[in-house]
Amino acid sequence: MVKPGAPDAQAEAASGALQDETMDGHLLGGRVSYRQFTQGYRTGIEPVLLAAFVPARPGESIFEAGCGAGAGLLCLSARLPAIRGVGLEADAATARLARRNLEENGVCGRVTVLDGRIPSIPPALRQLAPGANGRFHHAMANPPWHPADHTGAQDDRRRLAMTMPEGGWHDWIDTLAQWVLPGGSISLALPASVVDLACERLRVCGFGSLILYPLWPKRGRASKIVLLRAVFQGRGYFRLLPGLVLHEDDGGYTPACEAVLRHASPLP
Repeated sequence: MVKPGAPDAQAEAASGALQDETMDGHLLGGRVSYRQFTQGYRTGIEPVLLAAFVPARPGESIFEAGCGAGAGLLCLSARLPAIRGVGLEADAATARLARRNLEENGVCGRVTVLDGRIPSIPPALRQLAPGANGRFHHAMANPPWHPADHTGAQDDRRRLAMTMPEGGWHDWIDTLAQWVLPGGSISLALPASVVDLACERLRVCGFGSLILYPLWPKRGRASKIVLLRAVFQGRGYFRLLPGLVLHEDDGGYTPACEAVLRHASPLP
């Protein structure tokens, strides 16, 4: 039995394992301290861009499904310090790392990470949601892109982060839709190849006022990744925005992309 006030041995072991497996880094030009695993899945720029796409205002709340080590929630909190949020993460070690990142950035009191995987939601989420009927102002997700039967990454953590559950897109969108207040939004980072399916499902779930924001790898190149946003009970027309060119011809980021990635600007 652990004596009162003594550190939990299992927690200490988990903390030590995280220390051994991770490396220090930062986001938003150093505004955010960000630790991630040295092996397996590594964070790309998608969660940073997705966080800049969410139309949140100070004091509102956000739910992120598949939050990983917390990059999206941390970037959103840096841009809007008064935001409140909850992240859901399927991998227990990654969820622990996300909590550590939140703690190191001083946002633990406003942002929480729960263990869980779409479509199953832990009961604790309802109590953590600050909105009416246990819902949030906004939801966001950068879902896995590979089908459930793919034979990709050998690393278990990377495979989990990249592989869709059996229910695919429908499960993710259906689940997120249940947690958004009327007038609130869902923001998704998706492969361009599934935009039609995602738009259709969002409308089935009662969302409208869809906005599509392409991410162009370079000028003149086809978009492989897009950002898609919809409003619960929204009645506006579908809008296709100019989007963002990510890279110059020499491979460096464009000034507009740098403004988002380094200076915490919202997407233009």
